[in-house]
Amino acid sequence: MSRPRIEFWYEFASSYSYLSVMRIEGLAERAGVEVDWRPFLLGPVFLAMGWNDSPFNIYPPKGRYMWRDLARLAAKYELPFQVPSRFPRNGMLAARVALLGAKEDWVAPFSRAVMRANFAEDRDIGEAEVVGGILSELNLPAKRLLDEAVTDDNKLALRRQTERASELGLFGAPSFRVGEELFWGNDRLEDALEWAHRKG
Repeated sequence: MSRPRIEFWYEFASSYSYLSVMRIEGLAERAGVEVDWRPFLLGPVFLAMGWNDSPFNIYPPKGRYMWRDLARLAAKYELPFQVPSRFPRNGMLAARVALLGAKEDWVAPFSRAVMRANFAEDRDIGEAEVVGGILSELNLPAKRLLDEAVTDDNKLALRRQTERASELGLFGAPSFRVGEELFWGNDRLEDALEWAHRKG
């Protein structure tokens, strides 16, 4: 009998996605739930809502709260954390590469390494050198994958995945879908997994 599944929609530039990317694999394994990794881009989603930047930048008090909240939660989960010197960073290349990894078995470790680079090591994940270095550290063929990531077919795949996020009514990241049920935010990860386990 197949295990229940959860769709995990995340953005590499998203602060709260960092927490979920680092936690979901272990929690899902314990819950007996399979994870379908769905990297996408929040920029087009925000533009559709009339925002040309992260709401954490548009509303400074909200941004100040978010960074303090993130620091508290990272400490709670025993995750490394430092405020990036630039926010949000461009996660497009990383998302394109992650789409390739989602077809194979390395999307989870790659995603964790990219998030760690952005939110714990303050490295620019928009640079091909950084993303390529992460691939090499994972013993993956960096040059081939970087070349494949920027093919027209793969660019279109990410665009379609981002459009699909909007079609599904997603408005932020991380988001989790179990069937037609939507859960939004890192603090709903456990609820989403429990729902999947119960309904599966």
